[in-house]
Amino acid sequence: MHQDTTFLYKADPVRGRDWAKVFAREAPGIDFRIWPDIGDPDKVRYLAAWEAPDRIAERFPNLQVLFSTGAGIDQFDLDALPAHVPLVRMIEPGIVDGMVEYVVFSVLALHRDMPAYRRQQAQEAWRPLQVRAAHERRVGVLGLGSLGQAVLGRLRLFGFDCAGWARSPRSLEGVQCYAGPQTLDAFLARTDILVCLLPLTDETSGVLSARVFDALPYGAGLVHVGRGQHLNDADLLAALDAGQIGEAILDVTHPEPLPAGHPLWRHPRVWLTPHIASMTQPGTAARVVLDNLRRLQRGEPLIGLVDRAKGY
Repeated sequence: MHQDTTFLYKADPVRGRDWAKVFAREAPGIDFRIWPDIGDPDKVRYLAAWEAPDRIAERFPNLQVLFSTGAGIDQFDLDALPAHVPLVRMIEPGIVDGMVEYVVFSVLALHRDMPAYRRQQAQEAWRPLQVRAAHERRVGVLGLGSLGQAVLGRLRLFGFDCAGWARSPRSLEGVQCYAGPQTLDAFLARTDILVCLLPLTDETSGVLSARVFDALPYGAGLVHVGRGQHLNDADLLAALDAGQIGEAILDVTHPEPLPAGHPLWRHPRVWLTPHIASMTQPGTAARVVLDNLRRLQRGEPLIGLVDRAKGY
């Protein structure tokens, strides 16, 4: 890779400056630029972006790889991207570690009734609730990609009865794995705390609906860290008010932020955070991308390569 090769970064410019330092130190032969300083568009071979620029194929005719700066790729219109350009999602330790922390915190909070104790504190009520052992609590994770697998690996250490569901078969030590739509009801029926870590596709949009909530045990907890479009807000509110869902911890909504006055803001059984469960760490993210560029040069498979037919 030489100076005629431009790597263009189009996301948060503050993080971009951290990327620039890593590239300057570890790949000084690459002309690293931060949008909108694109230089000669014909020299742009690599683009890292949260959202792709308009007319990408026309503006950057020699583009070789498009990197997502996040773990998801649902923000891209796949039909608008050049078919010959690989799309690579971000798989880096900072995203994984942050997600594991958030989900473990949330599952433990629900397991130990922390939302209920917060409501009691507001009422100046001192009422101990029965403590259940972790092995008596059944946790189920929807989505068994790198994040789902990492979350289950950590939850197992607490002794929770862990299961996972994915579209295609998986095998994880100490985890009961379910695969395919025909097993979804059985998975939900044995899940006291449901964690959503699905990718957002046409098939998974709106999946967190009455159909899923009704299949869970009465009073189940929900931890939603996928995408806002997975959730049917009205169905969740109805399930919460009926007691079918006992508590919900939501890190994502649609839209983000929710409009003022939306009932999820003030629902007593909802904890809401502003899409902060995990964030790309710029230093390690830049190194992950550089590793992929070296893989490309050696003709090796790219880590995080998206299967466009599946949408993830």
